Amino acid sequence: MSLNRPLLVFADDWGRHPSSCQHLVNHLLPERETLWVNTIGTRTPRLDLATLRRASGKLLEWVQPRRVDPGATAFHCPEGLRVTSPKMWPWFSRSHDRWLNRKLLTRHLVPLINEMEEPPTAITTLPIVADLMPLLPVRSWVYYCVDDFSRWPGLDQKSMARMEREVIDRADRIVAVSRKLQDRIAGFGRESDLLTHGVDYDFWKHPEGVPSSWLAGKLSAGNAARLTGRLVVFWGVIDPRMDTGFVVELSRSLGTSATIVLAGPQQDADPGLFRLPNVAKTGPLPFADLPKLAALADVLVMPYVDAPVTRAMQPLKLAEYLATGKPAVVRDLPANREWSHALDLASSAEGFAEAVKMRLRDGIDPKQVVARERLRLEGWEAKAKELHEWLEVIPNRPMLRSTSEIVLEI
Repeated sequence: MSLNRPLLVFADDWGRHPSSCQHLVNHLLPERETLWVNTIGTRTPRLDLATLRRASGKLLEWVQPRRVDPGATAFHCPEGLRVTSPKMWPWFSRSHDRWLNRKLLTRHLVPLINEMEEPPTAITTLPIVADLMPLLPVRSWVYYCVDDFSRWPGLDQKSMARMEREVIDRADRIVAVSRKLQDRIAGFGRESDLLTHGVDYDFWKHPEGVPSSWLAGKLSAGNAARLTGRLVVFWGVIDPRMDTGFVVELSRSLGTSATIVLAGPQQDADPGLFRLPNVAKTGPLPFADLPKLAALADVLVMPYVDAPVTRAMQPLKLAEYLATGKPAVVRDLPANREWSHALDLASSAEGFAEAVKMRLRDGIDPKQVVARERLRLEGWEAKAKELHEWLEVIPNRPMLRSTSEIVLEI
């Protein structure tokens, strides 16, 4: 039996954006054969443009399965990776919704798993696999807990919470990205390992000579005229986790001296954000473009609300911000406090705006530069090695039924 057993991974679409799970798996390849399952996601479908675009993309994947696009992320097309996009029903709230998805996913995945050299270790970042855990012919299940889905905006929170509790109960090992998530899991009677996010330190080194015209070309229609003065930049998903009050106060305080650039996809974002005279948006940017954006920024900001969902998360962009070498002003939240000597924390809108203006005036504090040196020890390669060691000591779970019995059922 191999010491690098194969993996079956349920997560966000490979190549859509570089999540922590993609970073980790990228460093486990090619030694670990990996079957990556693109899922339909966890958001409740609605009749809006974003949902229609996402649905059309999924339909295209189902009709014409795509190969991994090496230009879609900062990653190359990895050896040892196979990506599959099974057909799914986009609801999970009712028992027959879950029954249908169990049928669709099991029918699609069992033959693919049987093609692997040996039963894989299954890793999931999503609660929607709850009904698959007793069925799939895998060696063991790992729940890689990256968020509190029971609090996440835009999700069917009750259904996600119910399925996540089942995943927590059934998992052979649980890995959490923050201490808050560990505490939540402990409340369900389970222990978990802590694996905080890493960073590709060299990737975030400043590109030289990025012209301001580059950013002007990336801005949404009608936003180029707003690009004046210094640049205060946020990148990531723009959704209800962003504190509108913080952005409004920052906009008022900066006036015409700076432009606030919001770079990333919008999901139920407050439309009032984009009516502010000195706020410009880009829409989604390729991951490979973010170091260029950082090179043009004077200050990087993270104006999240103080809420259960943000208190539980460990923002992937936190380490990315720090690796750029640029000043960073962020909301005072548990995960951010662990880097309090390397950035500026603010708990009020006024304090946030004052900290941004101070960094625009003074630049980064030399003590913060020194504090960021420990980032060099927080690389994704080291995080993947730690995960690899945990995966190797998970005991095999007994197969409740043979593969042939599962095939007969589906």
